Amino acid sequence: MRIDGKVVLITGASEGIGAACAESFRRRGAKLSLVARSEEKLRQVAGGDALITVGDVTLPETRAAAVAGTLERYGTIDILLNNAGVGLYSPSWRASIEETRRMYELNFFAPLGLIQLVVPHMRAKKSGMIVNVSSIAGKMTLPWFTLYSSTKFALGSLTNGLRMELRYDGIQTMVVCPGYVKTRFQTNVIDGQPPDRLLRGRKFAITPVQCAEAIARGVERGARTVVTPAYSWIYIAFHGLFPSLVDSQLAAIYHGDPP
Repeated sequence: MRIDGKVVLITGASEGIGAACAESFRRRGAKLSLVARSEEKLRQVAGGDALITVGDVTLPETRAAAVAGTLERYGTIDILLNNAGVGLYSPSWRASIEETRRMYELNFFAPLGLIQLVVPHMRAKKSGMIVNVSSIAGKMTLPWFTLYSSTKFALGSLTNGLRMELRYDGIQTMVVCPGYVKTRFQTNVIDGQPPDRLLRGRKFAITPVQCAEAIARGVERGARTVVTPAYSWIYIAFHGLFPSLVDSQLAAIYHGDPP
Protein backbone atom coordinates (compact mmCIF):
# COMPACT_ATOMS: atom_id res chain seq x y z
CA MET A 1 0.00 0.00 0.00
CA ARG A 2 1.24 3.46 -0.87
CA ILE A 3 1.20 5.55 2.33
CA ASP A 4 1.35 8.99 0.75
CA GLY A 5 -2.05 10.67 1.15
CA LYS A 6 -3.49 7.87 3.29
CA VAL A 7 -5.34 8.55 6.55
CA VAL A 8 -3.82 6.64 9.47
CA LEU A 9 -5.47 6.26 12.88
CA ILE A 10 -2.88 5.37 15.56
CA THR A 11 -3.58 4.47 19.18
CA GLY A 12 -1.04 4.86 21.97
CA ALA A 13 0.47 7.65 19.91
CA SER A 14 1.82 9.90 22.66
CA GLU A 15 5.18 8.13 23.11
CA GLY A 16 7.24 5.08 22.27
CA ILE A 17 6.34 3.04 19.21
CA GLY A 18 3.13 4.99 18.60
CA ALA A 19 4.87 8.37 18.51
CA ALA A 20 7.62 6.97 16.29
CA CYS A 21 4.97 5.55 13.94
CA ALA A 22 3.32 8.96 13.73
CA GLU A 23 6.59 10.49 12.57
CA SER A 24 7.41 7.63 10.20
CA PHE A 25 4.01 7.77 8.51
CA ARG A 26 4.03 11.57 8.43
CA ARG A 27 7.33 11.55 6.54
CA ARG A 28 5.71 9.28 3.99
CA GLY A 29 2.91 11.78 3.42
CA ALA A 30 0.16 10.28 5.60
CA LYS A 31 -2.61 12.25 7.27
CA LEU A 32 -2.64 11.43 10.96
CA SER A 33 -5.30 10.85 13.59
CA LEU A 34 -3.68 10.19 16.96
CA VAL A 35 -5.22 8.77 20.14
CA ALA A 36 -3.77 8.64 23.67
CA ARG A 37 -4.52 9.74 27.23
CA SER A 38 -1.93 12.54 27.52
CA GLU A 39 -3.03 15.70 25.73
CA GLU A 40 0.31 17.42 26.28
CA LYS A 41 2.33 14.58 24.77
CA LEU A 42 -0.16 14.11 21.94
CA ARG A 43 0.10 17.76 20.94
CA GLN A 44 3.89 17.47 20.85
CA VAL A 45 3.68 14.43 18.58
CA ALA A 46 0.91 15.95 16.44
CA GLY A 47 3.02 18.93 15.54
CA GLY A 48 0.01 21.12 14.76
CA ASP A 49 -1.26 19.22 11.72
CA ALA A 50 -2.59 15.91 13.04
CA LEU A 51 -6.01 15.32 14.54
CA ILE A 52 -5.83 14.27 18.20
CA THR A 53 -8.32 12.46 20.41
CA VAL A 54 -7.54 12.57 24.11
CA GLY A 55 -8.91 9.71 26.15
CA ASP A 56 -8.70 6.14 27.35
CA VAL A 57 -9.05 3.86 24.32
CA THR A 58 -10.58 1.13 26.49
CA LEU A 59 -13.68 3.32 26.78
CA PRO A 60 -16.28 2.98 24.00
CA GLU A 61 -16.83 6.73 23.94
CA THR A 62 -13.13 7.40 23.26
CA ARG A 63 -13.09 4.91 20.40
CA ALA A 64 -16.29 6.32 18.93
CA ALA A 65 -14.97 9.89 19.18
CA ALA A 66 -11.68 8.94 17.50
CA VAL A 67 -13.37 7.24 14.56
CA ALA A 68 -16.09 9.86 14.13
CA GLY A 69 -13.61 12.72 14.39
CA THR A 70 -11.29 11.14 11.83
CA LEU A 71 -14.11 10.58 9.35
CA GLU A 72 -15.39 14.11 9.90
CA ARG A 73 -12.02 15.72 9.21
CA TYR A 74 -10.61 13.45 6.51
CA GLY A 75 -13.64 11.62 5.16
CA THR A 76 -11.96 8.23 5.36
CA ILE A 77 -9.75 5.88 7.37
CA ASP A 78 -7.24 3.94 5.28
CA ILE A 79 -5.05 2.39 7.98
CA LEU A 80 -5.98 1.51 11.56
CA LEU A 81 -2.86 0.99 13.67
CA ASN A 82 -3.75 -0.59 17.02
CA ASN A 83 -0.60 0.11 19.02
CA ALA A 84 -1.73 0.88 22.59
CA GLY A 85 -0.88 -1.86 25.07
CA VAL A 86 0.31 -2.65 28.58
CA GLY A 87 2.22 -5.46 30.31
CA LEU A 88 1.79 -7.56 33.42
CA TYR A 89 4.67 -9.54 34.92
CA SER A 90 2.72 -11.23 37.74
CA PRO A 91 2.69 -15.05 37.57
CA SER A 92 -0.57 -16.28 36.07
CA TRP A 93 -1.34 -18.50 39.07
CA ARG A 94 -1.55 -15.54 41.44
CA ALA A 95 -2.15 -12.48 39.24
CA SER A 96 -5.09 -10.26 40.10
CA ILE A 97 -8.09 -11.14 37.97
CA GLU A 98 -9.04 -7.46 37.92
CA GLU A 99 -5.59 -6.43 36.67
CA THR A 100 -5.64 -9.21 34.10
CA ARG A 101 -9.02 -8.00 32.82
CA ARG A 102 -7.62 -4.47 32.67
CA MET A 103 -4.76 -5.69 30.49
CA TYR A 104 -7.11 -7.62 28.21
CA GLU A 105 -9.30 -4.54 27.83
CA LEU A 106 -6.39 -2.53 26.43
CA ASN A 107 -4.45 -5.25 24.60
CA PHE A 108 -7.37 -7.08 22.99
CA PHE A 109 -10.84 -5.61 23.46
CA ALA A 110 -9.87 -2.02 22.61
CA PRO A 111 -8.36 -3.07 19.24
CA LEU A 112 -11.39 -5.27 18.58
CA GLY A 113 -13.72 -2.38 19.40
CA LEU A 114 -11.92 -0.07 16.97
CA ILE A 115 -11.86 -2.74 14.30
CA GLN A 116 -15.62 -3.16 14.60
CA LEU A 117 -16.07 0.59 14.15
CA VAL A 118 -13.66 0.96 11.23
CA VAL A 119 -14.23 -2.20 9.16
CA PRO A 120 -17.76 -1.28 7.95
CA HIS A 121 -16.33 1.93 6.50
CA MET A 122 -13.41 0.07 4.88
CA ARG A 123 -15.76 -2.57 3.45
CA ALA A 124 -17.93 0.14 1.92
CA LYS A 125 -14.95 1.56 0.01
CA LYS A 126 -13.37 -1.86 -0.64
CA SER A 127 -9.95 -0.90 0.71
CA GLY A 128 -8.01 -0.46 3.92
CA MET A 129 -5.47 -2.04 6.21
CA ILE A 130 -5.63 -3.08 9.86
CA VAL A 131 -2.30 -3.22 11.69
CA ASN A 132 -2.20 -4.80 15.14
CA VAL A 133 0.94 -4.43 17.24
CA SER A 134 1.48 -7.74 19.01
CA SER A 135 4.85 -8.93 20.31
CA ILE A 136 7.35 -11.73 19.97
CA ALA A 137 5.47 -12.89 23.09
CA GLY A 138 2.56 -13.46 20.72
CA LYS A 139 4.62 -16.02 18.81
CA MET A 140 6.24 -17.84 21.74
CA THR A 141 4.99 -17.70 25.33
CA LEU A 142 7.41 -15.99 27.71
CA PRO A 143 7.02 -17.36 31.28
CA TRP A 144 7.66 -13.99 32.94
CA PHE A 145 4.90 -12.64 30.71
CA THR A 146 2.42 -15.54 30.57
CA LEU A 147 -0.77 -13.51 30.72
CA TYR A 148 0.61 -10.74 28.51
CA SER A 149 1.63 -13.42 26.00
CA SER A 150 -1.92 -14.74 26.01
CA THR A 151 -3.28 -11.30 25.04
CA LYS A 152 -0.80 -11.05 22.19
CA PHE A 153 -1.54 -14.56 20.93
CA ALA A 154 -5.21 -13.57 20.94
CA LEU A 155 -4.45 -10.39 18.98
CA GLY A 156 -2.43 -12.34 16.44
CA SER A 157 -5.21 -14.89 16.01
CA LEU A 158 -7.71 -12.06 15.55
CA THR A 159 -5.49 -10.53 12.86
CA ASN A 160 -5.21 -13.80 10.97
CA GLY A 161 -8.93 -14.52 11.24
CA LEU A 162 -9.82 -11.04 10.00
CA ARG A 163 -7.58 -11.57 6.97
CA MET A 164 -9.69 -14.55 5.97
CA GLU A 165 -13.02 -12.93 6.88
CA LEU A 166 -12.23 -9.83 4.82
CA ARG A 167 -10.41 -11.57 1.97
CA TYR A 168 -12.91 -10.42 -0.67
CA ASP A 169 -13.45 -6.92 0.76
CA GLY A 170 -10.14 -5.38 -0.29
CA ILE A 171 -8.94 -5.11 3.33
CA GLN A 172 -5.48 -6.27 4.40
CA THR A 173 -4.38 -7.17 7.90
CA MET A 174 -0.90 -7.21 9.40
CA VAL A 175 0.39 -8.30 12.79
CA VAL A 176 3.58 -6.73 14.17
CA CYS A 177 5.76 -8.70 16.59
CA PRO A 178 8.54 -6.57 18.07
CA GLY A 179 11.18 -7.96 20.37
CA TYR A 180 12.68 -5.75 23.06
CA VAL A 181 12.10 -2.05 22.20
CA LYS A 182 13.70 0.83 24.12
CA THR A 183 10.54 2.43 25.50
CA ARG A 184 9.02 3.06 28.93
CA PHE A 185 7.00 -0.15 28.56
CA GLN A 186 8.59 -1.86 31.56
CA THR A 187 8.04 1.12 33.84
CA ASN A 188 4.38 1.27 32.81
CA VAL A 189 3.50 -2.37 33.50
CA ILE A 190 0.50 -3.00 35.72
CA ASP A 191 2.40 -5.17 38.19
CA GLY A 192 5.59 -7.19 38.68
CA GLN A 193 9.19 -7.05 37.54
CA PRO A 194 11.04 -8.80 34.69
CA PRO A 195 13.88 -11.27 35.42
CA ASP A 196 17.31 -9.73 36.00
CA ARG A 197 18.77 -11.50 32.96
CA LEU A 198 16.09 -9.93 30.80
CA LEU A 199 16.98 -6.47 32.07
CA ARG A 200 20.63 -7.12 31.22
CA GLY A 201 19.54 -7.94 27.68
CA ARG A 202 18.46 -4.37 26.98
CA LYS A 203 21.64 -3.84 24.96
CA PHE A 204 20.05 -5.95 22.23
CA ALA A 205 16.91 -3.78 22.11
CA ILE A 206 15.87 -1.82 19.04
CA THR A 207 14.69 1.78 19.12
CA PRO A 208 11.07 2.90 18.60
CA VAL A 209 12.19 4.52 15.34
CA GLN A 210 13.57 1.21 14.06
CA CYS A 211 10.32 -0.52 15.01
CA ALA A 212 8.20 2.17 13.36
CA GLU A 213 10.21 1.98 10.15
CA ALA A 214 9.70 -1.78 10.06
CA ILE A 215 5.95 -1.24 10.48
CA ALA A 216 5.78 1.38 7.73
CA ARG A 217 7.77 -0.81 5.34
CA GLY A 218 5.48 -3.71 6.16
CA VAL A 219 2.44 -1.61 5.25
CA GLU A 220 4.08 -0.55 1.99
CA ARG A 221 4.74 -4.10 0.89
CA GLY A 222 1.45 -5.49 2.20
CA ALA A 223 3.07 -7.87 4.68
CA ARG A 224 1.06 -10.36 6.71
CA THR A 225 3.53 -10.39 9.61
CA VAL A 226 6.36 -8.10 10.64
CA VAL A 227 8.88 -9.41 13.16
CA THR A 228 11.42 -6.84 14.27
CA PRO A 229 14.33 -7.15 14.60
CA ALA A 230 14.21 -9.64 11.75
CA TYR A 231 16.63 -12.06 13.44
CA SER A 232 13.90 -12.79 16.01
CA TRP A 233 12.43 -15.11 13.35
CA ILE A 234 15.30 -17.45 14.29
CA TYR A 235 14.04 -17.72 17.88
CA ILE A 236 10.48 -18.28 16.67
CA ALA A 237 11.57 -20.98 14.23
CA PHE A 238 13.80 -22.66 16.82
CA HIS A 239 10.90 -22.71 19.27
CA GLY A 240 8.71 -24.35 16.65
CA LEU A 241 11.31 -27.03 15.95
CA PHE A 242 12.57 -27.65 19.48
CA PRO A 243 9.84 -26.45 21.87
CA SER A 244 11.01 -28.44 24.92
CA LEU A 245 14.55 -27.12 24.63
CA VAL A 246 13.42 -23.51 24.26
CA ASP A 247 10.93 -23.90 27.11
CA SER A 248 13.71 -25.10 29.41
CA GLN A 249 15.91 -22.14 28.45
CA LEU A 250 13.11 -19.66 29.03
CA ALA A 251 12.29 -21.28 32.36
CA ALA A 252 15.95 -20.93 33.38
CA ILE A 253 15.82 -17.21 32.59
CA TYR A 254 12.59 -16.86 34.53
CA HIS A 255 13.89 -18.67 37.62
CA GLY A 256 17.28 -16.96 37.55
CA ASP A 257 19.32 -20.10 36.83
CA PRO A 258 22.91 -19.53 35.66
CA PRO A 259 23.26 -19.14 31.87
